[in-house]
Amino acid sequence: MAVQVYKSSIKYETFSYLPPMTAEQIRAQIAYCISQGWNPAVEHTEKGSSMSNYWYMWKLPLFGEQSIDVVLAELDACHREFPSHLVRFIAYDNYAQSQGMAFVVYR
Repeated sequence: MAVQVYKSSIKYETFSYLPPMTAEQIRAQIAYCISQGWNPAVEHTEKGSSMSNYWYMWKLPLFGEQSIDVVLAELDACHREFPSHLVRFIAYDNYAQSQGMAFVVYR
């Protein structure tokens, strides 16, 4: 498989250089984070300020959440509430006390 050129100059997070993920790929990434014991969270921001270090948190992080469907429902609810915003998934690693993963779900 040849390396593809990413045509957008805007880079958002972990997977910004890859083609958009399918619903199954998003589900698999969330499942991986939950299996690692990381705490999922949802954030959003206006498209013009996506490079800012500050994104708005959608509710509190979903501490201890084990259901992928609950996380996906929160991502969808945030997108419905703020349809013109970027919405990203964050997974917090308690052990390393940092983000284990972050990627934009809705561009």
